[in-house]
Amino acid sequence: MSVRQVQTLRAFDNLNSNSILTLITKSTSISQTQQVHAHILKTGHSNDTYFTNNLLSLYVNCQRFTDAESLLHSLPNPNIFSFKALIHASSKSNLFSYTLVLFSRLISACILPDVHILPSAIKACAGLSAVEVGKQVHGFGLTTGLALDSFVEASLVHMYVKCNQLKCARKMFDKMLEPDLVSWSALASGYAKRGDVVNAKLVFDQAGKLGIEPNLVSWNGMIAGFNQRGCYSEAVLMFLRMNSVGFSSDGTSISSVLPSIGGLEDLKMGVQVHCYVIKMGLECDICIISALIDMYGKCRCTLEMSRVFEGEEEMDLGAFNALVAGLSRNGLVDEAFKVFKKFKRKGTELNVVSWTSMIGSCSQHGKDLEALEIFREMQLARVMPNSVTISCLLPACGNIAALVHGKATHCFSLRNCFSDDVYVGSALIDMYANCGRIQVARVVFDRMSIRNLVCWNAMTSGYAMHGKAMEAIEIFELMQRSGQKPDFISFTSVLSACSQAGLIEQGQDYFYSMSRVHGLEARVEHYACMVSLLGRAGKLKEAYNMMSTMPVEPDACVWGALLSSCRLHRNTSLGEIAACKLFELEPKNPGNYILLSNIYASNNRWKEVDRVRDRMKYVGLSKNPGCSWIEIKNKVHMLLAGDDLHPQMPQIMEKLRKFSMDMKNSGVSHDMDFVLQDVEEQDKELILCGHSEKLAVVLGILNTNPGTPLSVIKNLRICGDCHSFIKFISSFEGREIYVRDANRFHHFKEGVCSCGDYW
Repeated sequence: MSVRQVQTLRAFDNLNSNSILTLITKSTSISQTQQVHAHILKTGHSNDTYFTNNLLSLYVNCQRFTDAESLLHSLPNPNIFSFKALIHASSKSNLFSYTLVLFSRLISACILPDVHILPSAIKACAGLSAVEVGKQVHGFGLTTGLALDSFVEASLVHMYVKCNQLKCARKMFDKMLEPDLVSWSALASGYAKRGDVVNAKLVFDQAGKLGIEPNLVSWNGMIAGFNQRGCYSEAVLMFLRMNSVGFSSDGTSISSVLPSIGGLEDLKMGVQVHCYVIKMGLECDICIISALIDMYGKCRCTLEMSRVFEGEEEMDLGAFNALVAGLSRNGLVDEAFKVFKKFKRKGTELNVVSWTSMIGSCSQHGKDLEALEIFREMQLARVMPNSVTISCLLPACGNIAALVHGKATHCFSLRNCFSDDVYVGSALIDMYANCGRIQVARVVFDRMSIRNLVCWNAMTSGYAMHGKAMEAIEIFELMQRSGQKPDFISFTSVLSACSQAGLIEQGQDYFYSMSRVHGLEARVEHYACMVSLLGRAGKLKEAYNMMSTMPVEPDACVWGALLSSCRLHRNTSLGEIAACKLFELEPKNPGNYILLSNIYASNNRWKEVDRVRDRMKYVGLSKNPGCSWIEIKNKVHMLLAGDDLHPQMPQIMEKLRKFSMDMKNSGVSHDMDFVLQDVEEQDKELILCGHSEKLAVVLGILNTNPGTPLSVIKNLRICGDCHSFIKFISSFEGREIYVRDANRFHHFKEGVCSCGDYW
């Protein structure tokens, strides 16, 4: 202890009560407060509630809640002033749980709170969204008469608004004798945030009758509220109305309305607001810059978006994130990647939003390996991923059936308590289903404590993809029994499941129940499912007739479903009709030409095959090569049909020839009908051996232990010969083999496929 501190304490020994109170009042630092506290204890004044309450206030002012709490405990007879400062300060510091504990202790001590304490307790209820506790505090205020105070009334209105109890908030507001501007603004913006346009406008338009003059905060609250809820037109109209009555927009107004303008894709309005920003000298506001980039991105004006970003004097991280998101939204993922790398090279410290945006961009645009690599770099940069990051990464794992990476991501989410997030749960279901592990997807689904519509749809879609129609129907029905209403995606999933299994009657029942029972008008994707359902079952004329009953013109998806069915059943006449329509709708899609060519080839009409392929060459199209992926020892291998670049290709081809001999010896022969070229028999077998899914399966067998399951992804539909080959291999090698083609999953086990040879 310093000499000065010793002298101060000696001086305290001779002080009387008035002098001690003077020192308490003049105390400004925690050290002085502790010295006064020590002297009070030494001189026996610690039982004096008056001194102790003043000392407690000093500790609270210094944010020393632990010391204040200890002091409160030491009081034999605390009074209202003992609690008041601590309750008010804890509420102001957002220590809401502690505030309610203190309030409960106050009541337990039979001390009646006053109109200054009650609002702090009400604020704590609002901060915790503890509406039931808030109602109890409200009831206490009514029984004690404290709820009649205007300050308490205003606090109750705010609490009910924050807890989304707008009916209670409205009742409370209507009872106020003197409605104030803040309560009125909170109620109006509360309705706006909820998307209740009618009541939001009704309350807002009552301002004049109530004698309330809206301020800029009131207008901004309405604009922001409508924008957050997706009521874009209302947000823009409120912005225009605000300016028409003489209020000048500030940074909050503009950064709130620009997302709505982007949502409406109203480029003309967006340019006008941008001009206003320049005129008012607000172009340096980083929030406005980010909002402008976002708006131009949503309006598909990528050049203007980049110009706004490049016009910044300093590279702002928020603007960078908006630029990456905008480029990705417009499919310019390579450009987004360049910007991302440029920022990294400059040594800019990217945040979790930056990394997550880039991962999501790659995942959504087919750059799944890049998404996995960026996630690895993110971890090396020691940036902690959040639940949104995981939700963006998992689809990349599923897209390429990278099960090992998917499992690792699942473990990461478990360690960091992200797996309870409903969106992470949905992404996990989708990932495991895409990786062929539908049983694991169901385990994840069953363990979810909370499920939203996305979870139900993911599980239904997963079963449909695996051809498990009855399980998909079970989930669809269970969803409705749980009180969740199906949407358009739900019906697409269940109709797809019926199509995969050929359940015509069930599919038709669900299709017609959309409008009759659920009030949903069928969209083109639902008609596409029905055309596929009927066409795959051989009812091609019924499928074609259904297309004529559609309320809108059939799109490429519907005609494509018919053409695929014609290929399956070798129907040339309808196939030609469907192909002609598709050539008009999708002139640059080579798949349609290939399907028509395959129909001709399956009927040995080789001249027509040549004619179609000549036409493809004339319009500058080429066949998409068959491509398959397989994950082996944490590495994803890609193999193309007829591939000779893979380093193990000689071993693969040697093993393939051996398997072909084993097949023939077992009485199973290659299906030459799937060679769609006019060549000799020996050449046909060689062509079939070059199919990418065969190459991937054999590569997996060569590089894994006997009995290890294999997972393969193919970009096109699996052909019948490959299907027969893999069925044989699953039995001959004792392997479970999962193959995901462009339409569905095939699970091969012991010589049988889960599709039942119906695909």
